[in-house]
Parts: sequence; structure tokens; C-alpha cells
Amino acid sequence: MVAPLQTFTSQELMQPELPPMNGVVDRALAGTEFRDVRSRDRLQALMSNERAERHGSLGPRFGPSVIFAQPPGDLPALLRLADQLDLLAGEDDGERALVWRCGDCNTRYAVPVALVREVSIRCERCGKNVELYAQTAIGEEHLVDPTRGTVNAARRELAVFFREAMARGWPVLVAEGLG
Repeated sequence: MVAPLQTFTSQELMQPELPPMNGVVDRALAGTEFRDVRSRDRLQALMSNERAERHGSLGPRFGPSVIFAQPPGDLPALLRLADQLDLLAGEDDGERALVWRCGDCNTRYAVPVALVREVSIRCERCGKNVELYAQTAIGEEHLVDPTRGTVNAARRELAVFFREAMARGWPVLVAEGLG
């Protein structure tokens, strides 16, 4: 009999802060390669390979983990993957827009940066005037559908995570969620 694999403690792990969306990692890795193999295919092959060395669980909702990348041999390939993720997120960002809120009802208004003009509009919800001056904008965001925005956030977070793991000399482990 083989002893069950232990769960890693939080001190032993560094995890990316990924958006809560089913399949976000799979979608984020779409279109990327790791060592001349599509990243998603590599993940699927690792997870389905019964002979791959299994390591501890990443948490109570995960099965045993396998090594996706390990320094120093995988350092260049993982850094290229991080660059690909950043590039894809940048290409898929959507148009930048300035954002304002109505002072009474908090209705949000976003205007593409290229179209911003100093104007005053009537709020469609409460009728109060909203001043659309660049200096009074509450922020800037990208005009992109929410799913693409979530995937791009995951791409950026994974890129940072991969770079940090390699800088620390830590292997990158992956595991399947158990539901």
C-alpha cells in the first residue's frame, strides 16, 4: 500500500490570484505554446499520464499535482509562455474608455478615449446633469465583453505567476479540481 499524498501547506505554495470563472486557465492558455507544444495540450497530457510523478495536493478541492515546469531547464520556455500571455492579453484588451458616475444615482457612463469631449449630459436614470470632463473621470477601463476581460486578467496573472516562480527557482505544479 502507498501512503496518500499530503496536502501542501499555504507556506509551501504560491498560487496565482485567478478570477472565479470555470475554465479560465484553459481559455487563458488558448493560443500559447510551451516547448513547441500547445500549452493546453501539455496540461491535458500531464494530467492524463498515469506514469507522471504525482506530488501533494494543492488544497482540499484538488487532486494530486504534477510538475508543469521546473527550473532551470524550463526557465526559458516558461518565460516565453509568460510573454505570449502578456501579448495575447494586450491584443485582446479592447478600446480604452474614461468612466464617470452620476452624482445622484451612480449610473456609470463610459466614453472611448478617442471620443472624449468636454460636455454635460443628462443622466438617463435620474435626469441630473453629468459633467463629462476628462479631469473629473473616476477612472479608465477597457471596453471589452466581461468574459474576455476575465480571461485577459487571468492571462496577466498567470504571466506574473510564471515569472515569479522561475525567479524564485520553484517548480510550477498543476492539479485538477475535484468540484
